[in-house]
Amino acid sequence: MEIASLPISASQRAKLISAGYNSISSLSSVIPAQLARDLGVSENEAIAILKVASQRGGVERPHESHLAIVNGAQSAWDMLHEEEACKRITTSCSDLDDILGGGISCKEVTEIGGVPGIGKTQIGIQLAINVQIPVGYGGVEGKAVYIDTEGSFMVERASQIAEACIKDMQEYDHFLRKDLPGCQAKLTSNDFLANINYFRICSYTEQIAVINYLDKFISEHPDVKVVIVDSITFHFRQDFEDMALRTRLLGGMALKLMKLAKKFSLAVILLNQVTTKYSGGSFHLTLALGDSWSHACTNRIILYWNGNERCAHLDKSPSLRSASAPYSVTGEGIRNSASSCKRARIT
Repeated sequence: MEIASLPISASQRAKLISAGYNSISSLSSVIPAQLARDLGVSENEAIAILKVASQRGGVERPHESHLAIVNGAQSAWDMLHEEEACKRITTSCSDLDDILGGGISCKEVTEIGGVPGIGKTQIGIQLAINVQIPVGYGGVEGKAVYIDTEGSFMVERASQIAEACIKDMQEYDHFLRKDLPGCQAKLTSNDFLANINYFRICSYTEQIAVINYLDKFISEHPDVKVVIVDSITFHFRQDFEDMALRTRLLGGMALKLMKLAKKFSLAVILLNQVTTKYSGGSFHLTLALGDSWSHACTNRIILYWNGNERCAHLDKSPSLRSASAPYSVTGEGIRNSASSCKRARIT
């Protein structure tokens, strides 16, 4: 039986055929980890494809009874290949991308924090646009979920950044694809806006409810490749007398977001505010929610002012060294460094 008869998405069928899987019987002996590597998809998606193939073709898979074990027990070799194949979302600032290993990593939770006016929301909007960059331009070609707890998301700003992104793709066509007829960038700013799923949150209970709902929502919208929470902090810094309860609620949210990132191979971006901390006889600016929260994220980026220049410091990463890079907020979005106004630096 041909692969074309499988009730899966057209892109999945194309990936199977491109990888040399031309018939359902050719899938009978492959394990999920191998199929995931061959297709460049998550292991969960590979398991779903194999399950559909087994049901459709009536093929008895020798590894079927061990799928749960294979999915749970992964070799370090498989993990290495998975990490190397992990997609990244560009920030549109090459210096910042460099210290992040090529951009914001999918399958991981990244916290970005800094003082007011440093550009946290600007970075969030930029990532909601950049996640949609087509694969042919080095992008992820996904959609975004934007959870706004502060009311800071600006549609007009998103449209500006989308227009600049389209302009960048057109320039890419002009300078690097002169041999191809016509412009490959067919997207409009309205297309970018239509692919941002926006949730406005007005209380911490709504925030918890939406994060609990995300598993079902993303299952129904598998193209979502980034979830942005702007900010994770806002509703948890007021009206909380029971700090132990706050810690439990935050820990539960963090765990759900980590599971979402892994399950759906997407990037989770948590924007955070700052607070003051007394240490060494003086007060210092530090990211909100305390030291225990810092362990909830895979990566942590601290934004600060260095004189008149905005800078980003990679404070925590399991695979990258700590480093800093300047960046700028321009009319076109996040770009390489330029001078701006002076503010306080986080220490």
